[in-house]
Amino acid sequence: MNSKGKDSFNNGLLDFIASSPTPFHAVATMSSVLDKAGFTQLAEEASWNVEPGGRYYVTRNGSAIIAFTMPNASADGEALLKGVRLTGAHTDSPCLRVKPQPDVRINKYFQLGVEVYGGALLNPWFDRDLSIAGRIDFIKSDKTLASVLIDLESPVAIIPSLAIHLDREANKNRSINAQTDIPPILAIESSFEGSFDEFLLQQVRLNPDHTDAEQVLSHELSFYDTQAPAMVGLQKEFIAAARLDNLLSCYVSTCALVEASTQQCNMMVCTDHEEVGSSSSSGAQGTFLRSVLERLLASGGEETKLAERMERVIRNSMLLSIDNAHGVHPNFADKHDGNHGPMLNDGPVIKINSNQRYASNSRSVAFFKSLCLAEDAPVQSFVVRSDMGCGSTIGPITSTSIGVDTIDIGVPTFAMHSIRELAGSDDAHHLYRVVKRYFGANDV
Repeated sequence: MNSKGKDSFNNGLLDFIASSPTPFHAVATMSSVLDKAGFTQLAEEASWNVEPGGRYYVTRNGSAIIAFTMPNASADGEALLKGVRLTGAHTDSPCLRVKPQPDVRINKYFQLGVEVYGGALLNPWFDRDLSIAGRIDFIKSDKTLASVLIDLESPVAIIPSLAIHLDREANKNRSINAQTDIPPILAIESSFEGSFDEFLLQQVRLNPDHTDAEQVLSHELSFYDTQAPAMVGLQKEFIAAARLDNLLSCYVSTCALVEASTQQCNMMVCTDHEEVGSSSSSGAQGTFLRSVLERLLASGGEETKLAERMERVIRNSMLLSIDNAHGVHPNFADKHDGNHGPMLNDGPVIKINSNQRYASNSRSVAFFKSLCLAEDAPVQSFVVRSDMGCGSTIGPITSTSIGVDTIDIGVPTFAMHSIRELAGSDDAHHLYRVVKRYFGANDV
C-alpha cells in the first residue's frame, strides 16, 4: 500500500468509523483491511506456523485483534529477542447497550431497555436518529449454535427530550436517570407485533447463510447515531464523528502496520472493554497479548527458558499506547493546566501523570519525541490540572502486566465520550506518519 496523503487518510478514517458501529464490526473491518494487504489469519485454537517475513493476525471474541509482521531474518523466537514495536488501542466506545430482556411497553409505545456502557455523556444522546448493531447468537434448525453480526443501518429509534414547557429548569440543572429517562422509542405498540427477539430472528434470517435460524438465544447489541462522520469547519479543519475515541487510534495503527517494515517485529494490539476497566478475556487485563508473544517465542524450550526469553524480548520492546487526549475547549480553557493544554491540529499529544495514570516516563517520552523530530511532526504534552482527577487507558495496564516500556499518546479531541466527538483534520495524519516511522516503514 502506498503512503496515504492527508485527504486520502482522513476519507479512509471516515469510512472506517462509519463501517464500525460496534467493536465486533471494527475488528471485522480491520480484518478485511489486513486480508487485502496479504496478512494471514491465525486461529487461537489451532497450531501456528509463522514464517520469516510473514504477516499475520488473530482475533479474540470477535472484538479484539492482534496483528503482527515477522522479521525477514527468522521465524523463530531468536529474531524477536531484538524486541517488538507495539502499538495499543481499544475497539470499544461508551454507548447504550440493549438489555437481555429489553421489551418495554408504556402508554402504547414500544421501547427497549438499555444499559449505559462506559462513562458516556448522556445528554447528547437525546433527539438523535439511532440505529442498532452488534452480535446475535442463535440456534439453528439442526440444533447447532451460530452467531452473526447485524447492522440495521437505518434510523429505527429515538430518545425524545422532554419539552422545555414541562421542565423549566432543564437548561440550568438537568440530571438524567439512566433507568427511566433514556429507553429509546422504536414504535407505536399497535404497529409492532411480537417481541424484540422475534424481530431479531427475522433480521438473522435475512442473511442467506442463516435462513435456518430457529431461535435467538443471546445478543450484544448497541444503539448508535446514524449521522455520518464528516469533515467540518470553514476550511474543513475538523473531523466530527462518533467513536473517535478510540477507533481513530485503531485506524492509525492498522494503516501504519500495513506499510510496516519486515526488518523488525511490529505488532498492533486492539483490545476491547477499555471503557469499563479492561477486565475481560478480550481486554487489556486479559491474557491475549501475553499469549500471542509466548506462542511466537516458543520453540520447544523449557518453560523456564521461555520465561527468560520473554523477559529479554520485553526489555528490548516499546509500546505506544494510543488513545485520544483532551484538547483545550475554548469555552472551558480553565479546565486545563495553562502550560499543558493541547490544541487541535497542533500534533499528537504525549500524556504524562506522576501518579502513573499514564505510563509515560522520561525515556519513552524522549523516544517518541525523537520519532516526531525525525518525521518533522509537531508534538504536544498533556498534564491534568493538579486539582483535578486524571483518566487512564490501557498503557498502565499493559505496562504493569508484561513490564514493557510504554508511552501514552493520542490526538487532542473535544467532547470525549459524547455521541459525537471532534478532532483536528491534521492530527491523525501526523500521528500516522510517526507510527509508520516507528514501524520502520521508511526502511522498506
